Amino acid sequence: MNNKYLEISALTKYIKYKFDNDEHLRKVYLKGEISNLKIHSTGHLYLSLRDEYSKINAIMFSSAAKKMLFTPKDGMKVLVTGRISVYEATGNYQIYIDEMLEDGIGNLYIAFEQLKEKLKNEGLFDSAHKRKIPRIPNRVGIITAPTGAAIKDILSTIKRRYPLCETILFPSLVQGDNAKDDIVRNIELANNYELDVLIVGRGGGSIEDLWPFNEEIVARAIYNSKIPVVSAVGHEIDFTIADYVADLRAPTPTGAAEMVVPNTSDLINYLNQLKIRLNECINKKVKYNELYLDSIKNSFVIKNPLIMYENRKQKLDIMLDKINNIIAKKIDNFKVKLNYIKANYTLNNPTVLYKDDIHKLNLLVEKLELLNPLAILKRGYTVTYQNDKIIKSIKDIDTKNTLKIKFFDGFIDVKKVGD
Repeated sequence: MNNKYLEISALTKYIKYKFDNDEHLRKVYLKGEISNLKIHSTGHLYLSLRDEYSKINAIMFSSAAKKMLFTPKDGMKVLVTGRISVYEATGNYQIYIDEMLEDGIGNLYIAFEQLKEKLKNEGLFDSAHKRKIPRIPNRVGIITAPTGAAIKDILSTIKRRYPLCETILFPSLVQGDNAKDDIVRNIELANNYELDVLIVGRGGGSIEDLWPFNEEIVARAIYNSKIPVVSAVGHEIDFTIADYVADLRAPTPTGAAEMVVPNTSDLINYLNQLKIRLNECINKKVKYNELYLDSIKNSFVIKNPLIMYENRKQKLDIMLDKINNIIAKKIDNFKVKLNYIKANYTLNNPTVLYKDDIHKLNLLVEKLELLNPLAILKRGYTVTYQNDKIIKSIKDIDTKNTLKIKFFDGFIDVKKVGD
């Protein structure tokens, strides 16, 4: 009888098995509002997701939570992806979240942060690339919608502060899918004009309304602009990618106009200050020169001009003495060198220079004497000729002709005996 009754844990395991093996529950997509959020010291997130009629418990482990690009808060609307299972200890079913995104605005925020990080890493936000806004511009370009509060505020502010400044409006779409291309086209067009500065912006709105100024092509067009760009998008709390790339960020369109042109009254005050400072500088310069002139007039040298020549003469005498001393030392040095040369042993005994050469010459003469054929003949040797040729062998003698024998002191003819 008791075998019909299950333990609670057994029932829970069975229900969990059914949940885990239902393919429709292995990956579900839910949207709802966060409540009862608790962030554990381990990094796990425990929360509830609710809509107008129901709620479900949820857990997101730290490995998945680290991938989020935003910080979840109670009341935040989110989109989650995960699997449905049962927590056996309580018997409650819950969703194990693998991915969480902010609902609507959250997706845009993620795209904003991703593009921001990309362009930052490329150096588009670096201050080294920021150009200086002219203090007193002559011509200001404005890229915004031709109607609305933004253009009215910019024009009225410029006219009120500095009416001498010329303004050129480049009417542009600032909202919607085609706005980004229109903004880029107008930035490129404005660069063909001789502008001192370019205001790019619009009035306030939702993040979707301001999104064209978060587009990459707009950011790159601002970065590549040869004209300094002031970004004036939305309200003071609104920040767009254009604000980071621009050379100067204005909190509002009106603020942009105030940053771009000076106030006429401020200019007048500034000119008056410059006038005062200039007069003070001139007066100081005149007084300084007057004092300097008086000091020259009262100087001892001016009152006694001959002293200048006396000093010059004395310096000249000193220089002449130095020159004479230098010349005398040079002459003495040359005399010492000359005496040294005169006393040189070789100079006084020139035969020393060629004594070795004479010895070498005598040796060569002796060697040549040894090789001289006449010397050989003096020792009793003779040379026999026949028909003007030296006879080297008895076989070469022609008995029919006369022989000629050379002695050291002459020749003798020898004829065949009996001839």
